[in-house]
Amino acid sequence: MRLTEAALNRPQSGVRKMMELAWGREDVIHLEVGEPGFATPDHVIEAAHRAAAVDHKTRYSPTPGLPELREALTHKLAKVNGITAPAEQVLVTNGGANALFATLGSLLDASTSVLLPDPGWSNFTMMTRAFGARPVYYDLDAKNGYLPDLDQLAALVDDSTRAIVLNSPSNPLGSVIDVRLAERLFEFAAAHDLWIVSDECYDGVDFSGDFVSMGSLEGAPERVISVYSFSKVYAMTGWRVGYVVVPPEVVTPVLGLLQPSVMCVNTPAQYAALAAITGPQDYLDVWREQYRGNRDLVLDGIAGSRYRALRPDGGFYVWLDVRDYGLSSEDFAVRLLLDHGVATTPGTAFGANGEGYLRLSLATTTDDLATGVARLLAV
Repeated sequence: MRLTEAALNRPQSGVRKMMELAWGREDVIHLEVGEPGFATPDHVIEAAHRAAAVDHKTRYSPTPGLPELREALTHKLAKVNGITAPAEQVLVTNGGANALFATLGSLLDASTSVLLPDPGWSNFTMMTRAFGARPVYYDLDAKNGYLPDLDQLAALVDDSTRAIVLNSPSNPLGSVIDVRLAERLFEFAAAHDLWIVSDECYDGVDFSGDFVSMGSLEGAPERVISVYSFSKVYAMTGWRVGYVVVPPEVVTPVLGLLQPSVMCVNTPAQYAALAAITGPQDYLDVWREQYRGNRDLVLDGIAGSRYRALRPDGGFYVWLDVRDYGLSSEDFAVRLLLDHGVATTPGTAFGANGEGYLRLSLATTTDDLATGVARLLAV
C-alpha cells in the first residue's frame, strides 16, 4: 500500500503543536493562538439561528455561495477594498484557507513554483506542496523593513514561477504593504507574467492607515486574486466562512476544486456572514483599538528589557526577538510554557527566517496580556 511523497513529507503546523502542548495545563496565558478573543456578535449568531430554526434554511446552497451574500460582498469590496467585481467573480469558501487552497490548486502543478513569504503562514507551504509545486521563499526581515524586496524577487523568478503570494497585514509580522510598494509589486508581477495571490484576511485590522488592497490597482480583477475571511475581522473563526475575488477565467477552475472538496459552505453560517457584512460595523473600530492598545502594552512593557520587537502596523501579533537568550525559538517557547506558563508560537513555525523570534497574539484580554508580559520579563 502506497502513499504519495507529498503526503509523507507534509509539514505540521507549529502553531498547532504549541496549542497541543499547552492544552489542559493550568494557569497558562495563551498567546499562541491567532484567534480573536471577542465573541461573535449577537446579531450574527441570531441570523444563523433564525436561518436554521425559523426559516429552515438548512439545505445545500449553490457551490459559489448564496447569491445575496455574494452581492453584499461586492458592495463591501468596493467600499472597503476599492475592488470592482461582479458577484459572479466573488466565491464563498470554507474560510480563507479553503479559498487559498482552491486558488493555488488552480494555478500550480508539479512543473511550477510560487514565491512565498518567509516568515509567512505555514499553510502557504503546505498547500503548495500538496499540489506538487515548489515553494520559493522571499525574505521578510529587518534589512528590508519586513517587506518584500523587489531586487530579491527578481533574482528568484525563473520559467517555472507562476505566482507570488502576498500577505498584508502580515501574519506573523504585522507589516503592511503601502500603495507605493503595492504599485511596484504589481509592476513586477506584470513584467514576469505572474499571478498575484493577495491574502488580505486581516484587512480590517490596520493601525497605520497605509493598507491597500492589491486588487484596487486594477480596474477589474485580471492578475490579482484577493482572499478574505470573516474569521479574524468579525471573530468568526469557527463559522468557517471566507471568500475569494477572481478574474473571470479563474472562476471555473476554483469552483472545480470547491465542489469536490466542500460542495458548499454551511448554509446557516452564510446567513450569519451576511448579517455580519450588512449589519452594524462600529464595533470593529472598538475591537481594532483594543488590539492597538494591547500592542502598545506589549511594546511599552518590554522597553528597556532584553527583548526587542517589530512595531506591527496591522493584524494582532507582535514579532518578539529573543535572540539575546541564546536558545532556539522552539526551545525558548517550550521553556516559557513549562516554566512560566506562557504559551507562544516559535518563529520557526513560519519559516527559517523565524529563528530567534516568537509570535505573540494580541487577541486576548488586556489583563491576561499584562500577566503574560510580566511573566516574560521574569525569564
